[in-house]
Amino acid sequence: MANEHKGDHPKLAELKAMVRDGRIDTLIVALTDMQGRLMGKRVQGQAFLNGAIDHGAHFCTYLLGTDMEMNTPDGFQLMNWETGYGDWIADPLWDTMRVVPWLEKTALVLSDTIDQHGHEIAVSPRTMLKRVVERAAKDGFRVMAGSEFEYYLLTDTYEQAWKKGYVGLERFGYYNEDYHLLQATKGEPIHGRLRNLMTEAGIPVEFSKGEAAPGQHEVNIHYTDVMDMADQSVIFKHGAKEIAWLNGFGLSFMAKPDHTWTGSSGHLHMSLWDKAGKKSFFYDAKAEPYGMSKTMRHFLGGMMKYSRELAIFWAWNVNSYKRYAVASWAPVNVVWGRDNRTTGFRVVGDGPALHVEDRFPGGDMNSYTTYAAVVGAGLLGIEREIEPPDEYVGNGYVATGCDRMPRALYEAIRELEASEAAAEIFGANVVAHYLNAARVEQETYDAVVHPWDRERYLERG
Repeated sequence: MANEHKGDHPKLAELKAMVRDGRIDTLIVALTDMQGRLMGKRVQGQAFLNGAIDHGAHFCTYLLGTDMEMNTPDGFQLMNWETGYGDWIADPLWDTMRVVPWLEKTALVLSDTIDQHGHEIAVSPRTMLKRVVERAAKDGFRVMAGSEFEYYLLTDTYEQAWKKGYVGLERFGYYNEDYHLLQATKGEPIHGRLRNLMTEAGIPVEFSKGEAAPGQHEVNIHYTDVMDMADQSVIFKHGAKEIAWLNGFGLSFMAKPDHTWTGSSGHLHMSLWDKAGKKSFFYDAKAEPYGMSKTMRHFLGGMMKYSRELAIFWAWNVNSYKRYAVASWAPVNVVWGRDNRTTGFRVVGDGPALHVEDRFPGGDMNSYTTYAAVVGAGLLGIEREIEPPDEYVGNGYVATGCDRMPRALYEAIRELEASEAAAEIFGANVVAHYLNAARVEQETYDAVVHPWDRERYLERG
């Protein structure tokens, strides 16, 4: 249902005060689409004070049923030409309101998606995670999470990249800058600005560092409740692009911008705690191995068992699967190891800090659907007492007798079509909605003649 007691919310009162005294003149009301992009409206300050969004901001239903080009494909049951593409409502979540320090006199608030009767829209990415979090809470669990994002900084702006046809893009830097402080210093005018402006906006970036390719960088966002982490993650990705563009650069979270470049990851760190956040359910000092409790083992077991069939919820486009390459720092095999970066799941930390890192998502992930899928799988693991396989010791890229991530989107589509777990986590209607989006993406790609085709076949074919 719609948020209650809006008028009593302290952040709403704070925003009104900032608009009245001139510190803020624009409010962005935002929601996240299936592809993980922020969509929404800008509300003029005085119109906001006059009640323009007292009942939320209306938007066309097609925003949750488009492809990357904002086309309106067939196959979506909730929005199509027969239904007339009506309105849903972006219902502001005032807890998420923050001043956006890289934009002048601007604040932003995220939204839940509801219909005119106040009912939540099940296919909305934030609603999907919200329901999984509610399920965890009913079982007595508070889900804690932290996101890492890798990205490429480009000296080409987005406009310059477009004019080039996205060929011959120039990266900031010209050698592998993993942990390199000199190269990081060269990029510090952007990376430092990004760290500090994000922290000022309530997205506490703890670290940034060079990554394993020219122009590639990584940031870590401070561990918090999973819903807060997903909220922060979608704002971070959007804001990072804005900051780069405002300073004459491009910045990309694409999973594999070029087949010769290292892929960009979006690693997730997760653990389960009691509702007060005082006791970790993942750590048991008497348990073997490594103090992994039965709850942790079963959570890991669920994530591993259902990784292939849920892949579309974090690897949602054709390019996502090109990142999964042997010896590339992106995992390919569904195995786990203690502090082992060659495995899909990495167990790290000691004592109450013990947790699992899921290394399968890429920088292109939609944080809401990703966390919803992996946490949902983990909860099924606990419910069904799924034991993980034995730890894999050694090079996880050469592991045998285990699941492998789908090699392409079409393979992931087949896995999701047959998945009972996905329907249990999200409901059959939600699964059908995201399957249709994936099929549209695959069919669009298959219908295009790519430069590779001409290079390989034009003369010699």
